[in-house]
Amino acid sequence: MTTKPVAAEGLVREFGEIRAVDGIDLEVYTGEIFAFLGPNGAGKSTTVRMLVTLLRPTAGVARVAGFDVVAESTAVRRSIGVALQDAAIDPLMTGNELLHLQAILHGLGSKAADARRGELLARVGLTAAADRRVGTYSGGMRRRLDLALALIHRPTVLFLDEPTTGLDPTSRQAVWEEVRTLNDEGTTVFLTTQYLEEADQLAGRIAIIDDGRIVREGDPETLKDQVGDPTLRIEVADAAMCDIAAAVLAGFGDARPARAGRLAIGLRGGAANLAAVVRALDDQGVPVGHVELDSPSLDDVFADATGRRLEGAAVDAS
Repeated sequence: MTTKPVAAEGLVREFGEIRAVDGIDLEVYTGEIFAFLGPNGAGKSTTVRMLVTLLRPTAGVARVAGFDVVAESTAVRRSIGVALQDAAIDPLMTGNELLHLQAILHGLGSKAADARRGELLARVGLTAAADRRVGTYSGGMRRRLDLALALIHRPTVLFLDEPTTGLDPTSRQAVWEEVRTLNDEGTTVFLTTQYLEEADQLAGRIAIIDDGRIVREGDPETLKDQVGDPTLRIEVADAAMCDIAAAVLAGFGDARPARAGRLAIGLRGGAANLAAVVRALDDQGVPVGHVELDSPSLDDVFADATGRRLEGAAVDAS
């Protein structure tokens, strides 16, 4: 297989006057987990839908598994597995029935379909629920079934669109472990997510998209190193003192985006200057309710690139 199972150049998608994807270039290499990170509405899912042949690009070119997504769309679909965030799964069918149908649609014979179905049900932990109607499944069980459906024909490239959105922590960890296992076995994974931890935990490389454009790309550690100074966040106990606190902090580093009620800077000199900041705030009579100093995160990378925090960073202290 090509060493670039996903490659796009100048990819554009417009909906009327709205340009949802604005001329992006992408390269994903064989055997890696590539994360496409960004907030809702940034263009992540639209990009994936073009790559998996569900949307026709307005402009640009893309090849997946070595095939052009427009001219050779059938060959693309034979080569990929796709688990979309809003995938429609018939709630009246059982897990067994859905997997059998999917296998037949991909041309597996009955014997091979049965063997593959049993293998995948065991793999995603649904053997005991195989004969239950999918309408009785929890959200996590549905996601795991959707993953099994995407794997039935042993795809060379697996597209996962927001695979853990809405899942509880235990279900999320289960999906992560399965993605890691698949990748260890050689499957190339293209993952879209708005969760910082998900991208950090799974991906060897990431691209951050905002307003239809890629604003940063690289491996997570390099991107975080590029941000530079650690982020100091403070919460001022008296809101009326925020302007004074901001003026004090400006002497110690450049302002960074922060959630409402907090101030943040890139602290020059890092932890060695933390005590000096606290003393300076105290000298100005600023009552500080909370102080924290964090190494640069992917949220800091996104904030540095766009000037705002990522929606999925709500779980982070920001």
